[in-house]
Amino acid sequence: MALNKQKLALAAASTFGLAYAACALFIIVAPDLAIRLVGWLFHLLNVEQFAGDVAITPGAFVGGLVEVVVYSYLVAWLFAWFYNRFSRG
Repeated sequence: MALNKQKLALAAASTFGLAYAACALFIIVAPDLAIRLVGWLFHLLNVEQFAGDVAITPGAFVGGLVEVVVYSYLVAWLFAWFYNRFSRG
């Protein structure tokens, strides 16, 4: 069974785009908790020295959203291409 590269890539890009938007909203609503959770995720004891002031501007949000959608589309498309290539034989 071959994967449809475009459909998989669009589904992944949509999913990651929504996750990015939810994460940005979480940072706006609870910035201190968001910084603490990132610190735990990356095993940082003093994440504040790396984070500085956490601020989500409209330009930064749109730029980050475009990046995550493009990157996830490309990675999912490439994944489907490899999957289809390796599952032939």
